[in-house]
Amino acid sequence: MDQTPSLNEIVSVYDADGLPAGTATRSRVYEEGLWHASAGVLLRSRDGERIYVHRRSPDKAVFAGMHDCLAGGVMDPGESPEQTATRELAEELGVTGVSLTPVARVAWDGSWAGKPLRCHLFAFEGRSDGPITHQASEIADGWWWTDGELCAHLADPSWQFVPDTRALLAHYWD
Repeated sequence: MDQTPSLNEIVSVYDADGLPAGTATRSRVYEEGLWHASAGVLLRSRDGERIYVHRRSPDKAVFAGMHDCLAGGVMDPGESPEQTATRELAEELGVTGVSLTPVARVAWDGSWAGKPLRCHLFAFEGRSDGPITHQASEIADGWWWTDGELCAHLADPSWQFVPDTRALLAHYWD
């Protein structure tokens, strides 16, 4: 089942301090650079030695074709960060029944496609060895890496990695 988000979908809008402030269409959030919230899961192997890294689909509305290590997405109205993270982990990677531990929250104020993009990102960690089933409309490919392998790639400025997750990882390894 294709669960690609529609640009007409209603999502939660937040204020700059990270408090819910209403709703708007996804297209309006992206067009006007409205603060919104997303939640995602950094999936580690059960032994904690590896992180699941993936490349986003080239058809994504935001950060298309870039690499990421969070299965995540925009929070729907009335959803908690943990509910969003659980939903997105199941949708994007097909992983369910995983306990989630909050690991970080960052406010990212950047840009995409020449427009402001502002997001409060709630991150969780989960542990599973799979199986992994990609949602083709969201994820093009994926693999397991050690922290060292991911850090080595992140140190390469030419390696395209989702900037809000990059900001989050700076706090994750502190």
